[in-house]
Amino acid sequence: MGRSGLRVSRLGLGTLTWGRDTGPHEASDQLSAFAEAGGTLLDTAASYGEGASESLIGKLLGTVVNREDVVVCTKAGVGWQGGVRRLDTSRRAMLDSLEASLTRMRTDHVDLWLVHMWSDAVPLEETLSALDHALRAGFARYVGFSNYAGWQLAHAAGLLRDIGGPGAVPVAAEVEYSLVQRGAEAEVLPACRALGMGVLAWSPLGRGVLTGKYRTGAPADSRGASPHLSTFVAEYFDQRSRRVVDAVCTAADGLGCSPVEVALAWLRDRPGVASLLVGARDAAQLRGSLASEEIVLPEEIKTVLDEVSGQREGGDRLR
Repeated sequence: MGRSGLRVSRLGLGTLTWGRDTGPHEASDQLSAFAEAGGTLLDTAASYGEGASESLIGKLLGTVVNREDVVVCTKAGVGWQGGVRRLDTSRRAMLDSLEASLTRMRTDHVDLWLVHMWSDAVPLEETLSALDHALRAGFARYVGFSNYAGWQLAHAAGLLRDIGGPGAVPVAAEVEYSLVQRGAEAEVLPACRALGMGVLAWSPLGRGVLTGKYRTGAPADSRGASPHLSTFVAEYFDQRSRRVVDAVCTAADGLGCSPVEVALAWLRDRPGVASLLVGARDAAQLRGSLASEEIVLPEEIKTVLDEVSGQREGGDRLR
């Protein structure tokens, strides 16, 4: 993970839908398949399912996998109140959120704790004081940021060192990054390289569109048809994204593999990327993503994918 001593698997298991669209049985099967394939990074957030994702993880740690065999990453700063999403990165809210996360996941620490989103409403020094406290108290082993722009990462990293000293070093930045969303390349990736931070790429399959399953409409069992995520996925139902998907599918046909494997292999090899956070409907779908580790893309295909995808304006988005 960047220049830190923290090591994670090149594919991480995302749990955005756990406890809501993904029930205990499927979550257990996914985690088991993930661990069997050598996966270690388990990514969640206090806001996922209003805490349901973390609660489900808490039931699986120590039963499906040993706690010490996984790197647990969670986020704080985004919550829900009366069905409305609420951003609060105050020291009180951050530490209350971490305490609740630890309780739900039945653990005394998280391996990586991230600020979920930048906030202009709270002094940055106050937010960072919560990270420093968590590190000093042992509630978090490492810290970082999610959905921050490049300048925000640089500003926060410098202030955190001022507050906490040499030991208070952010090691990770979580950001949306895929063949249909390359905005992070403009500022976030260069900032992470300069700061020694590893990049965690969320939605590496472009919210599912890079699987190719939306080329003729949204399947009934897909996220694109889900009441929770349909508008989230539909953002990439545009002409540009279709051209990228067509190129990925063409490459997959030529290589004799799936579009999922092509899209993940391309992103996996991008400079600075530590891990891709993949979500899945079930264990079989997850195994399809894990198979990307066996794929080596020819340079010619990488070049074509680079050219057809280009960079998309807009960059980092909240998840």
